[in-house]
Amino acid sequence: MSTGNDQNNKELLIVIPTYNERENISGLLPELMERVPDAHVLVVDDNSPDGTAQVVKEFQTKYPQRVFLIEREGKLGLGTAYITGFKWALNQGYEFIGEMDADFSHRIEDLLNLIDTIKNGNADVVVGSRYVKGGKTVNWTMDRKILSRGASLYVRFWTCMPIKDPTAGFVIYKRKVLETIPLDKISFSGYAFQIEMKFAAWVQGYKIVEVPITFVDRIEGSSKMNKKIVFEAIKGVPLLVWKRLKGIYSSTNR
Repeated sequence: MSTGNDQNNKELLIVIPTYNERENISGLLPELMERVPDAHVLVVDDNSPDGTAQVVKEFQTKYPQRVFLIEREGKLGLGTAYITGFKWALNQGYEFIGEMDADFSHRIEDLLNLIDTIKNGNADVVVGSRYVKGGKTVNWTMDRKILSRGASLYVRFWTCMPIKDPTAGFVIYKRKVLETIPLDKISFSGYAFQIEMKFAAWVQGYKIVEVPITFVDRIEGSSKMNKKIVFEAIKGVPLLVWKRLKGIYSSTNR
């Protein structure tokens, strides 16, 4: 594990999981460093065979107090990558902890809006949403639009959670939210992980605000979406309701 030098400003950390994202991360990191000067970035890499971690290490030499890296032994899944990043951020003392994709699906200009919203104190969790007024998707096929919209409706039906884009992976949490969510009991990956994190925050009464974004389909690399991830979400959503009834998302830390 390589985590760079000690930081002075520990206000905002963006966690970015990677697997074979060499081309994308080499473009995303300098843009983040320039356009979001107050942000630190933690890349959690699952032993990418294309050398993604080596690219991050090169940026660490230029930004030793802003770019950090955790290298894992293999492809362990999106959900566990984020949990690893969240725990590291909490241990380091960050106040705001965000998550975004490495493939430019999440735009920097939208990230700036999410940051402004979480810092103005009116939300505990800010979600970059494709499905609130002003949000949209670009370069999506019709079947993907139907799948995503259908998943959102399915989640809202089962959970009654008033989130229009529950599968969104563009999110910023206040520290207190991640401190009180039982991260070791978040059991899903992919779509279901994103749903479960929002559901756990909502169950605990945190205020979740959706901010419109433009979601652009990746240009470089291949999508990590597959039938296994979709099936996990379908069968996992009813389980979330059961876990709530069992008090699994309860916390004594609030």
